[in-house]
Amino acid sequence: MSPIPRRSLLKAAAVAGAAAQFSWALGAKDAEAAPRAAAGGDDPVTLDWLEDAGLGAAPGTTVGVPWPVGAHQEGQTFALTDAAGKDVPVQTWPLAYWPDGSLKWTAHAVSSGSGKLTLTAGTAAAPDKRVTVDKNGGTIDVSTGVITARIDKSGSTLIKSVTRGTTEIARNGRLVLLRQPEAEDEDQGTVRTERFDGTVGEVTVEQDGPVRAVVRIDGKHRKGSRSWLPFSLRLYFYAGADSFRMVHTITYDGKQEPGKASGDFVRGLGVRFSVPMRDAAYDRHIRVGGEGSGLLREAVQGITGLRRDPGAAVQSAQYEGRKLPDPATWDQRVTTRLPYVPHWGDYTLAQLSADGFTLRKRTKEGYGWIAAGGGRRASGFGYVGGASGGLSFGLRDFWEKFPAQLDIRDAHTDEATVTLWLWSPEAQPMDLRFYHDGMGQDTYAEQLEGLNITYEDYEPKFGTPYGIARTSELLFWANDATPSADTLAQQIAALRVLPQLAAPPRQLVRAKVFGPGLFSEPDRSTPAKAKIEDHLDFLFTYYKDQVEQRRWYGFWDYGDFMHTYDTVRHQWRYDVGGYAWDNSELSPDLWLWYAYARSGRSDLFRFAEALTRHTGEVDVYHLGAWAGLGTRHGVQHFGDSAKQQRIANTTYRRFYYFLTGDERVGDLMHAGVDSDETFLVLDPLRKVRTDPYTPDRHALSIGFGTDWSGLVSAWLTEWERKGPQWEKAKARVLSTMRGIAAQPNGFVQGSGLYDLDTGAFAVADKPVVSVSHLSAVFGLNELCAELIHLVDMPDFKKAYLDYCRYFNATKAEQKARYGTDFGTLLLFQGHSRLDAYAAVQTGDATLAERAWTKFYGSDGYTESSPWRTESLTGPVTLVEGSEAAWVSSNDTALYGLAAIENLALLGDKMPG
Repeated sequence: MSPIPRRSLLKAAAVAGAAAQFSWALGAKDAEAAPRAAAGGDDPVTLDWLEDAGLGAAPGTTVGVPWPVGAHQEGQTFALTDAAGKDVPVQTWPLAYWPDGSLKWTAHAVSSGSGKLTLTAGTAAAPDKRVTVDKNGGTIDVSTGVITARIDKSGSTLIKSVTRGTTEIARNGRLVLLRQPEAEDEDQGTVRTERFDGTVGEVTVEQDGPVRAVVRIDGKHRKGSRSWLPFSLRLYFYAGADSFRMVHTITYDGKQEPGKASGDFVRGLGVRFSVPMRDAAYDRHIRVGGEGSGLLREAVQGITGLRRDPGAAVQSAQYEGRKLPDPATWDQRVTTRLPYVPHWGDYTLAQLSADGFTLRKRTKEGYGWIAAGGGRRASGFGYVGGASGGLSFGLRDFWEKFPAQLDIRDAHTDEATVTLWLWSPEAQPMDLRFYHDGMGQDTYAEQLEGLNITYEDYEPKFGTPYGIARTSELLFWANDATPSADTLAQQIAALRVLPQLAAPPRQLVRAKVFGPGLFSEPDRSTPAKAKIEDHLDFLFTYYKDQVEQRRWYGFWDYGDFMHTYDTVRHQWRYDVGGYAWDNSELSPDLWLWYAYARSGRSDLFRFAEALTRHTGEVDVYHLGAWAGLGTRHGVQHFGDSAKQQRIANTTYRRFYYFLTGDERVGDLMHAGVDSDETFLVLDPLRKVRTDPYTPDRHALSIGFGTDWSGLVSAWLTEWERKGPQWEKAKARVLSTMRGIAAQPNGFVQGSGLYDLDTGAFAVADKPVVSVSHLSAVFGLNELCAELIHLVDMPDFKKAYLDYCRYFNATKAEQKARYGTDFGTLLLFQGHSRLDAYAAVQTGDATLAERAWTKFYGSDGYTESSPWRTESLTGPVTLVEGSEAAWVSSNDTALYGLAAIENLALLGDKMPG
């Protein structure tokens, strides 16, 4: 694909039209919701696990289920049964509503059950051991019926204790942060660090049973008078579970400046627990996960491999983690010499890259470390305890989000300490400084020249990490004894691939969510359809393989992929400006989520899940002046100066939230409700405007494409969820839809002047033609399909279908309709899905034909594209693998979405 012309790119967001005062007041003529459908669509829904293992050792799972409009009303209860018809306890709550008030999405939490489960309207069965929450006193006590966690409401201890029955398994759960004030280059200087402790600011009980309880803890890391690096923690408890899940988010608010060694460099970031050690040293057990389900299985005081043999039964019992018989029954040549057998109290596993971990141990602090093995990719799992009980723990995506580390300390004493390091203190400090000195790009003119050579939109002070975030997931098990090897393997499996229930694709299609008619289940009934399905499979497989081959891993990078390939170097352009990290450019998030929604494939879900976790956190600002904006594609995820709505687009988060009920993603979507305020702070067209413009609260220039699609997505989602600002959000959805429809040229007008206080666009006094190839490729088509389905507003529908009809039209047709053509455009293949949508909405056979003509024979991928990879070996490449030099992420996202939507909308109208 050819690089996008500079001026086309820079004008993509919008061009301001002349403004006139609205002739009507907000709400004077409210739009009607789409008519309520006849009751129905409430048939039982079969839920299944993404992978085959079922719930396994996980504490529980939550699944989102969509319903057709009118199928169920607010307050409806649901029941769940397994394949044998046995009741499975379930907790239900609404996630979203249709405009008529009926349920659109419901969430369902389970902590038991295996195989396929059937969800029906009915009365939920109560769990035998329900989860309870007691908020009285100085702690919040959550009991699953098996374990109890006491959560502090203040101070630096987050989880005061975790008990099983009367046995305390863990205590003093806390967060630890190591700050390094200077990042020295090469071998000069002295490394100093200081420790900050996570301090509780606020604790909120978000759910309190009977199947699922959720407690949120917000605070900052503190030392002395300084508090920084905000955290938001959620703890998930499920009925009858011996474990709990932690979702841990940090937002970077430190200071690092390019060219300066001093700053707020994170040297270590961890979650720490103390574990009481009650058993004799030979009955204390250490388990550290290696590759796959592999384990280091040792005792603090080992009695295997000694010169004297205590007996096969004794050795076997220790290796299996069972309590040993009284030493008086052993061979006394061993028993009398036990004081001379070392106690190993400290263990460390460090994963400093995606390709290698090391494991070492020592007897205690101050004594030498002994190598204990190593390997390629560790599971991130560990256990410390004994025959009377202990703590299993693990960090999800351990090697994928390196550098990570597990520490066990003082296991030979009365209290061991375990630390799960999200950022290993043995790695280099977290260096988030911008990567170059500006190279003299001090003026807008110079910056545009830089854009014209490296595709990077640079501006001084804009390449800052201040406000970006990252979320990690951890699991903890409170065991009543050292688990068996089989149980440990199940715990590792749950950690590596967190079990997830899912609604089937046919339910998503039937409920008409995510844009009615835009996706359908894969169909290979004709050669032409089968070929497109093959192409879709090829592209996904290629990207999945490239993540591995190119090692697109790391704490800040995992989940994303690159934008454009360098065919000369046989390498993605990781170091060339805007061609590096993709940062959601042209909606690959939507391609992957629609691919999952139509297929139900677990590999697509996991890939899209990692992308959503990344793009919603790392590529978007959550604090500071640019909170609510995302950063355009670049060498660093935060580096480009184009801070825009199109990357922060809530459309990219909706799938994961509604499919799983994930509260953290829900936070991100709610945060976008007021992001229209960002247009006061930063003008996305500041470098290319030719007319005078100063952001005005009552006349903000906002584009109808990349800007409005991001805003309206957040508003629509808040309205559907009935969030805290849903009434304001609804009003803005309706008022801006009306405002666009009222423009002289509708969407073709390009932009309008928006009033932050009224939430309305002024209507321009003269028509303007301002069309960008980027306007509709950041979720606009998918959003408009949803809005047209939800809201009965004929003028808006007409305006959008007009845009769809004329983007891919001839210049003569554009000029006949609007008085002038649209100029030089790109991305016709991606826009073929607009032709397809308009064809179905209008019944226009000519548009249907044009959709397939543009899909097969314009730009992007064609049937004559290679559709294969070529092998790469040394010395032309760093790592042996493959390449498809003709593939670009822009073309992939556009082809993927056009293929999926065109097949669903016009699969029966394919040529030939």
